[in-house]
Amino acid sequence: MTDQLLCEYCSLCKWQGGKLGRYPPWPGKIVNPPKDLKKPRGKKCFFVKFFGTEDHAWIKVEQLKPYHPHKEEMIKINKGKRFQQAVDAVEEFLRKTKGKDQASSHNSSEEKNRRNSSEERGKQSAGEEKRKASLSEGKLKKGTGEGKKRVSSVSSERGSKSPLKRAQDQSPRKRGRPPKDEKDLTIPESSTVKRVMTGTVAGFKWPPSVSEPVKDNDPHFHHFLLSQTEKPAVCYQAITKKLKVCEEETGSTSIQAADSTAVNGSITPTDKKIGFLGLGLMGSGIVSNLLKMGHTVTVWNRTAEKCDLFIQEGARLGRTPAEVVSTCDITFACVSDPKAAKDLVLGPSGVLQGIRPGKCYVDMSTVDADTVTELAQVIVSRGGRFLEAPVSGNQQLSNDGMLVILAAGDRGLYEDCSSCFQAMGKTSFFLGEVGNAAKMMLIVNMVQGSFMATIAEGLTLAQVTGQSQQTLLDILNQGQLASIFLDQKCQNILQGNFKPDFYLKYIQKDLRLAIALGDSVNHPTPMAAAANEVYKRAKALDQSDNDMSAVYRAYIH
Repeated sequence: MTDQLLCEYCSLCKWQGGKLGRYPPWPGKIVNPPKDLKKPRGKKCFFVKFFGTEDHAWIKVEQLKPYHPHKEEMIKINKGKRFQQAVDAVEEFLRKTKGKDQASSHNSSEEKNRRNSSEERGKQSAGEEKRKASLSEGKLKKGTGEGKKRVSSVSSERGSKSPLKRAQDQSPRKRGRPPKDEKDLTIPESSTVKRVMTGTVAGFKWPPSVSEPVKDNDPHFHHFLLSQTEKPAVCYQAITKKLKVCEEETGSTSIQAADSTAVNGSITPTDKKIGFLGLGLMGSGIVSNLLKMGHTVTVWNRTAEKCDLFIQEGARLGRTPAEVVSTCDITFACVSDPKAAKDLVLGPSGVLQGIRPGKCYVDMSTVDADTVTELAQVIVSRGGRFLEAPVSGNQQLSNDGMLVILAAGDRGLYEDCSSCFQAMGKTSFFLGEVGNAAKMMLIVNMVQGSFMATIAEGLTLAQVTGQSQQTLLDILNQGQLASIFLDQKCQNILQGNFKPDFYLKYIQKDLRLAIALGDSVNHPTPMAAAANEVYKRAKALDQSDNDMSAVYRAYIH
């Protein structure tokens, strides 16, 4: 669930790894959202802080349940240590709340006793004044005396009340406060306790008494989905799964994602049949999330054995790319490079042979603009619809459904892919005409690849000058460069663990294509060119199939 991001995805999502298909119930309480955070459009929802984390999310009303009636059900579903810590945090919160309520009740009783004592003293004082007045008046006629007696009695009755008490009697009784004769019958539950609940996919409607906002004094509250310390160190925001299309005032075709957070479990899958070609590091995670969110998926891979796991999870098997395209409404593809992308479409039994009017093809490969433009032309020439949608991220983010999707081409097809993009990514951008997404993706990866080479260069320079590489990492993590990417890649290098999360050969390919993009518009890219040479040396040292962080080895050999 949108739990925090202690990194780029919420900790609950990371903890679950998306393996349950639906995210489990998790205890939380309704709090006020940050002033600059917009509420999602559509169904009514509350901003919820989850216990045991510093995570927050917008949760729809029908996904909320009261805590106490469903506590045992939650505990049966969730056996993890982290969930137990969350339950302990709830119980501690309730104990503190109960203590405050009791202290408040005790203080109210003391105040009431003080008022009663004051009233008694007022009565005694009024009676003394009455007796003195009677002695000074002398004897009067019987009838007159009786009349005076009645008036005096009324005066005495009025005088027996303090000014505060009279004001209370004259003012209307406050709403929700029980009258004196009912005050001992029921003890209303604290509104704060009522708001302790659990987020779930099951339906539930809140009673009217809990519809108003609740104040929250959590010192971490303004660090929306940040780290669990008060220091704004590494902090990412899990953005929405629900996409919003909005044109910028400048007339640019850039599209931004909505500012709401939502959980994968709330996705309504499209009723269209989905095809997917290519089950590599990125494709495997994408398909897994499409299946978990309830999409009907047919898969194909050049190495057929990779399809077996997804068949077990409910996917259908396509024998050729052409067969997948012909039997599905929307077919996605994610392959390694421009040559693979062209072969997939134009080769024997390729995508083009399955294209008929109305069939949709979405290429998620990172390729150059010329390649994607050529593919778009041949698809559209057969009556098909085309969208390019390369993704920014790595294997872990793909598995967690937290990719960033850059799309361009058929705007209607982009909108038709909404539920698929929500399942596989945390946000999506529509960038206009075909080719724009390819260019933007290459620029993003150029920056990332150059940064990785600089990290490796810094670590090796620290080593040869007698400085601690771990200390360098600690310093960087406390500065402006702090990021999940920096920390993970440095840890890979320090531990000598280069298991691929993003293949080195692919980042070098992207650098090469980015340099060519710069050449095409006569724009210098000297930093990327220098980094590219380092990656080429790493490839020569047999590091192609390792993680991009293995570029470090180019500096030590």
